[in-house]
Amino acid sequence: MGETTATTAGELVLGRYRPLSPLGSGGSGSVWLARDERTGRELALKIVAREGKAGSRAEREVEAAARLRHRRCLRVLDFASDDRHVYIAYEHVNGKTMRQALRDGEIDDHRAIEVCAQILDALEHAHARGIVHRDVKPANVLLAAGPEVDVRLVDFGLAQFAEAETLTELGDVPGTLAYISPERLAGETATAAADVWAVGVALWESLVGWHPFWAGSMLETARRIETGAAPLGSIRPDLPNQLLKVVDRALSVDPLQRPRAGELARTLRLSVKRGEERCRKERHSFTGRFQRPNPARLGHALASALVVAWGTSQFPFYPAHAQIPLAILAATASLSRPRMGSAFTFALLLLPLGNYSLGLALVFALVATCWLAFTWRNPHLAQLPILGPLAVACGGLFLLPLAVLRIGGAVRRMIFVFAAFVLALVVAGAGGQPLPLTNTNPPRGLGIEGSTNVTAIAGVLVRALIERPALLAEGCLLALVAALIPLARRRGRWGSAGLAGAMIVGGLLPFPGVAATPVLMGAWLTAFALYFLPTAAKSADFAPKPAIKAQLSERRRIAV
Repeated sequence: MGETTATTAGELVLGRYRPLSPLGSGGSGSVWLARDERTGRELALKIVAREGKAGSRAEREVEAAARLRHRRCLRVLDFASDDRHVYIAYEHVNGKTMRQALRDGEIDDHRAIEVCAQILDALEHAHARGIVHRDVKPANVLLAAGPEVDVRLVDFGLAQFAEAETLTELGDVPGTLAYISPERLAGETATAAADVWAVGVALWESLVGWHPFWAGSMLETARRIETGAAPLGSIRPDLPNQLLKVVDRALSVDPLQRPRAGELARTLRLSVKRGEERCRKERHSFTGRFQRPNPARLGHALASALVVAWGTSQFPFYPAHAQIPLAILAATASLSRPRMGSAFTFALLLLPLGNYSLGLALVFALVATCWLAFTWRNPHLAQLPILGPLAVACGGLFLLPLAVLRIGGAVRRMIFVFAAFVLALVVAGAGGQPLPLTNTNPPRGLGIEGSTNVTAIAGVLVRALIERPALLAEGCLLALVAALIPLARRRGRWGSAGLAGAMIVGGLLPFPGVAATPVLMGAWLTAFALYFLPTAAKSADFAPKPAIKAQLSERRRIAV
């Protein structure tokens, strides 16, 4: 057996395998598309250093693969080693990883469910043979090219089974942190439930569009894992209830509450089947034309109606008394198809705006298009900024951060709150009402009526905000509070009180002209609500266990 390694294409490895092109590489080695010169068959050849943990992982991977005989587990064809390297020959599957497919936007809801169901099929087979994968994540799931979902679960290098020797030291938690279950972070032994948790994380991520725990730092990610994921229904209420419930069970902090891999796979497929049957029935019945409305969908429809009613009355264009029928049309469209309803709502405003100023209509079209793209995965949130004008009317502008508490992602919450604040200013200015918080008169006209210059109008609108530093600062403060509000909630009474104090100090001291009543009322109502709202997080969640500290001390790469 030679010592040649696949440093360049064309070099013969082990007198048999000829690397053709690289498929990928990492810290432990590289994978090449290779040809078996004896059979002429193409395969994937993995080459890793023999010394250290990389070589031990490769040997463990082959040992685990020898026990697996399932279509969803990548098949090992050959294994060999020399004095420097370990070589593993796999079947070659033309395709990409689940991680790459997610980044390319190629996995919709239906496909995500089937991908995860096939991963669970592979895990059910492995668990029945006493093998726990311990590193299930999108980067270790291979999707074969083609119209149908065809999955291979790869990299059993961290697999745990009875006869395997440990690869870790006391306190070390092998795997990728973002997909490690809470009990493993606490130092407990990995079980089949830990693999189910990882699949639940991948499915939640695929259905929502962002990771439920990833926070940019290992410590904060570990804290979020201990707290548990937000209920899927709070972000995707449009999904079937059966699917929402089973995903939440898979992400239960208690491993005993999670379903087995096979049970979860069957439930996922059953939820899709029932959803398709319901759609077929709805297509053949008058009462089934619309999905059964839920509170989020009803709120979206009502908001669309309000936007159309206000816009068409503020900028005349349509025949007299047409506001109410148009508002009903927008609400109906939003109730039936939220994305279509939002687009229809914005389209109804284009003609009145164009009649007032063509340039303003073009600016609005650009902003509306960007906003539809931003809310594409959560279409029922597209009209959420209307909470800004409504909050001003009720004197509760400083309650906006509390209204977006259940929206995942600090940046998303900031954008929603700032958009609501700006819309409140626009509504006040267009209606000639005093601007919120400062009670100052709005600018008159701005010189945009009849203008066709898009750049000039955009500049005027931006300057109108920048020239009012008090309002701009209050909007930025509300956006920052929206980002920090979950953190304050987890801190308990001190976090809630501290956030309220920061809202009062930041909202009043720098700008004495700001009205104190809405700031004080909003700050203390927010603190009261955060303290008494039920939450799974306690202050103890912020004290990392010894096993977490050992994990965090390892400066390993996290591939989310």
